[in-house]
Amino acid sequence: MIAVIIYGLSVVYSVFLWRKGFRQDNRVNYFLLLLAFVFHTVAMTKRGFSLERCPVNNLYEATTFIAWTIVATYLVVGVWSRLRFLGAFASPVLFGLGVFALMPGLDEHGPTPQFGGGLFSLHVALFALAYGAIGLSSVAGLMYLTQEHDLKFHKLRAILSLLPSIQRLELVTGLLLLSGFVLMTCGLIVSAFWFKQEEGVYFSGDPKILWSVLVWLLCLSLVVMRWQFAQGGRRFAWGAIAIFVFVLLTFWGSSMWSPIHRL
Repeated sequence: MIAVIIYGLSVVYSVFLWRKGFRQDNRVNYFLLLLAFVFHTVAMTKRGFSLERCPVNNLYEATTFIAWTIVATYLVVGVWSRLRFLGAFASPVLFGLGVFALMPGLDEHGPTPQFGGGLFSLHVALFALAYGAIGLSSVAGLMYLTQEHDLKFHKLRAILSLLPSIQRLELVTGLLLLSGFVLMTCGLIVSAFWFKQEEGVYFSGDPKILWSVLVWLLCLSLVVMRWQFAQGGRRFAWGAIAIFVFVLLTFWGSSMWSPIHRL
């Protein structure tokens, strides 16, 4: 809850940055998200040790884990000062995920998970990091669209802004999406080995597996469009945003309908 409150403070400060046309130093926002990340990490670590398992076995835990991967990825990318403004766009997403996770009824305590071990944890971590990279890719895409809109209508804040150029934002959007695609590919490969080791587990036709493959195909189509056919710009930015919105809207339903992944 402390982390969510700090994410909220970051949203308030982000509004200040937007109103000032991003002409203010963004280090304050970066350190706000860093502070929230510390509390977020402590909470997840304590929960994991108290339950003696990877904390991703209900809607609360899964939402918290995805938000954690987004802010962790941002803190790494934000070391580059010209990309710290991703935080101004990422903080509303993090705050929204945090508020959603704290809703009553999401943190249901069921029996000890049937599956565990190193491959399970690696499987979860790879997919969570993939969603984090895709989430930041959508944030960079939103920044691209904002900057392009300001330049198109000759707004002064686009000239005075400290935002990176639209060419650089397009490149960052593509690289983050590519990273998410690679991580998801590795996650699917690890999942195949994990299922092979677990007796009595069948993944043919499982909704969550089919959903993961669909998201992977959507990412693949954008990656091919960007690097094979050199189709970037607005379409690519909107595509990155659309994929993450699709993930947010359908992740929970696909998990609940899956006999293997039910949260």
